[in-house]
Amino acid sequence: MIGPVKTAAEIEAMREGGRLLATILDSVRNYTTIGMTGLDVDAFTAKEIKALGAEITYQTAEVMFPGAICISINDQIVHGIPSDYIFEKGDVVSFDLVITYKGMKTDSAFTMVVGEQPSGSKKHLLNVTERSLYAGIDAIKGPTRVGDIGAAVEDVLKKGKLGIIRDLVGHGVGHQMHQPPDVPNWGRKGTGPLLGVGDTIAIEPMATLGGERIKQEADGWTISTRDGSLAAHFEHTVLITESGVEILTKL
Repeated sequence: MIGPVKTAAEIEAMREGGRLLATILDSVRNYTTIGMTGLDVDAFTAKEIKALGAEITYQTAEVMFPGAICISINDQIVHGIPSDYIFEKGDVVSFDLVITYKGMKTDSAFTMVVGEQPSGSKKHLLNVTERSLYAGIDAIKGPTRVGDIGAAVEDVLKKGKLGIIRDLVGHGVGHQMHQPPDVPNWGRKGTGPLLGVGDTIAIEPMATLGGERIKQEADGWTISTRDGSLAAHFEHTVLITESGVEILTKL
């Protein structure tokens, strides 16, 4: 096992928190529409988190992010600050959220197209990125090397001819929002730290319709594609079990 050992109660808290997180993100997906702003969604998310008895992780001393949820629009990849930008039809928007429940943290993200069903290159971007997430999850057959996960994610993204964001990675999660090990979206089978039973990690492929180079915006948080290409981000928190894996942030 990597990092602090979790008690059975702590793992159960992550199960419960993961279900709450999945419920909140499902509500965010249904709530978000044309003409709404990121600030509207942020206020809605904060209300949902508190109503379900969880805590807003991003606004703690550990993080000090200016919002309850990260909202990244079009060429923004991650860590977008909720703003008064008004969502337009066809915007590609990623929502990334960590909540704390009974002292334990879970992390999940998804990308959607506002106001319409994804089509063309946007559909390809979202479908392949999400498929790569599940390929990474499916690579876990009990205790697993981190490189096995990254290799599975990378294989799907390469076949889909998407830009793979290599400077940003998944991570351990549980007692803290970010814990060892790093979980890259690329790798080589049989390499990297060995994940053991009871380990919990966030797998989070990030991909683009263009290149893989990134830039940090002037706000100090938002990370965007350097070439201005559209980006997508999907993420689940998972638990390593004796014979496989359990997705904690899925309804």
